[in-house]
Amino acid sequence: MQVKQFAALGAGVIGSGWVSRALAHGLDVTVWDPAPNAESVVRGNVANAWPALERAGLAEGASQERLRVVATVEECVAEADFIQESAPERIELKLALHERVSRAAKPDAIIGSSTSGLLPSEFYANAVNPERCVVGHPFNPVYLLPLVEVLGGTRTSAESIDNAMSFYASIGMKPLRVRKEVPGFIADRLLEALWREALHLVNDGVATTGEIDDAIRYGAGIRWSFMGTFLTYTLAGGEAGMRHFMQQFGPALELPWTKLVAPTLTDELIDRVVDGTSKQTNGRGIKQLERYRDDCITSVIEAIAQAKARHGIED
Repeated sequence: MQVKQFAALGAGVIGSGWVSRALAHGLDVTVWDPAPNAESVVRGNVANAWPALERAGLAEGASQERLRVVATVEECVAEADFIQESAPERIELKLALHERVSRAAKPDAIIGSSTSGLLPSEFYANAVNPERCVVGHPFNPVYLLPLVEVLGGTRTSAESIDNAMSFYASIGMKPLRVRKEVPGFIADRLLEALWREALHLVNDGVATTGEIDDAIRYGAGIRWSFMGTFLTYTLAGGEAGMRHFMQQFGPALELPWTKLVAPTLTDELIDRVVDGTSKQTNGRGIKQLERYRDDCITSVIEAIAQAKARHGIED
């Protein structure tokens, strides 16, 4: 499918990220958000993301001027070829919104949702032409991180999933097909497990939030930027590979190293987490930290691409 007009429903962090990515790839973008200050928010977010996008490389015709903020859902989606919803994670809200969106959209427009875990069969239940409705779950910042998890509901057509994946790839993303409709999909299930363990370590006084973040960013986090868990553990098995790793370290899975049940979010635990992260930010504002994060991500992506080229490695 050819997409020229992109519509974004929601101008928050995720919605603005989609807008920034679409603009950077030379698309015309319409945006709707019920907040009274939506236009100033989305334009401010795009402007803040633009330096990183310029460094990553803009497509021909890319311009912030191709953004238009409109007053209604219907006006936002009327001419769109691809629609991306990034509304709050409330099933009742998404049900009503997608019924409205699908009635106003062109019959062949693909409708995607940024939901991080709700099931498409449920919130697309009242949609018109539900065969063209998918989930496209991105990761923050959407305008830089390439991963997008793609799945359909029980009534989604295979063609729509293929078209959605093709579109996401055309705007520089790495579409990951989720094979089954399960809560949390793939990546968030993994992230949630790590988050629960991190909260337990803070709650039990084992480590501060900063120390836990150091354990990730100076260790596995660097590996994770170019090599996933399974390949990392394959290398850990030496020349014998994964089989040796599983034989050597598999029994440890039966040891009580982890606590997969989340701790109770007491006021004390929340305070410790908030105090710890406040020390980590050290007075730096969110926008400043976002620009720092963006600089790091573009540097890592650039470095990995150069290394792949030198070694002849292709995805």
